[in-house]
Amino acid sequence: MKVGIIGASFARAAYLPALAHVPRAEVVAIASGRMESARSAADAFGVPHAYDDWQAMLADHAFDLVCIATPTNLHAAQTLGALAAGAHVLCEKPTAMNATEAAQMLHAAEAAGRIHMIDHELRFNPNRAHIARMIAEGDLGQIRHVNIANIGNSWANPSSRPKGDWWSLADQGGGRLGANGSHQVDMLRWWLGEVAWVTGAAPTLIPDRVDKATGTPWTATADDLAWMGLEMASGALAQVFMSGVAAQNMGNQTQIFGSKGTITLDNADEKLWFAKAGQGFEEITQPDPNAALPGLNAGIWNVSVVAVMRELAAAIAEGRPLARGATFRDGLANQKVLDAVRQSGTERRWVQP
Repeated sequence: MKVGIIGASFARAAYLPALAHVPRAEVVAIASGRMESARSAADAFGVPHAYDDWQAMLADHAFDLVCIATPTNLHAAQTLGALAAGAHVLCEKPTAMNATEAAQMLHAAEAAGRIHMIDHELRFNPNRAHIARMIAEGDLGQIRHVNIANIGNSWANPSSRPKGDWWSLADQGGGRLGANGSHQVDMLRWWLGEVAWVTGAAPTLIPDRVDKATGTPWTATADDLAWMGLEMASGALAQVFMSGVAAQNMGNQTQIFGSKGTITLDNADEKLWFAKAGQGFEEITQPDPNAALPGLNAGIWNVSVVAVMRELAAAIAEGRPLARGATFRDGLANQKVLDAVRQSGTERRWVQP
């Protein structure tokens, strides 16, 4: 399986270490907006070709798979280019700038007959997969409500982000809603089914920023805080609150409340707890066998990508659809919810995605 990668940062952190544990996967080339980034990643992992032009990379090689880990505003064009070149595609989240782009990506992939996947790697995390099984098998009974809080301080200081940081720029698809909210929406849809109604907002609380290195003032336009209330088609309610501007980092906490029991999961220790109705909590943490593989960076995000790549490679080799994971169809459904959060914040009302 000949692989091309567009975007060097996450590729170096997760894609390249994971692909080293996928039999018969050969990374042929990597492209980045800066040649020094592409060359550095290529040299570190023995990739023979480096580019600062992704279109030239696609023109020079015949890839079985192209993995895209770039700013969100580039996802649609790069996905369409990779599909036109005949490749299957793995694209980072959030899927696109809006649902219109996400729909274009889905339709192009289906028309080309290519396998398409959004890198919602937490679907391959054993704890979260165990939650999905417990819900499906009725261990929690009817799910009544879910609380998710993701509280961090990485954007709290006005000088914490460099000028030009794409994560802080709306026209490049940055912001907490896309960065973290896309994962939360995908997990809720995976666990509970489709979203019927949405309320929420994605404001920018600290627009006035200063570049730490130069002292130059600049303006952030992407959301540094986002929240949403979701009414699922099943009737379950979900609340998601995500902040990057708190004074303290409190991590990600998930609580799921059903008629027969409750689940809690905190990424501070990644321990999964379950309590049957009227009983105390018991630990049911599920280990990830891939965590012990050599060369992986620590953390559930990096480790889970191994299983993502193995499933994707198997589907390509066997000529079958994905058995696990989020497709572009999921990406479109997720994007509609994110778009509805922004619309709700602007219009101050509940919205159907």
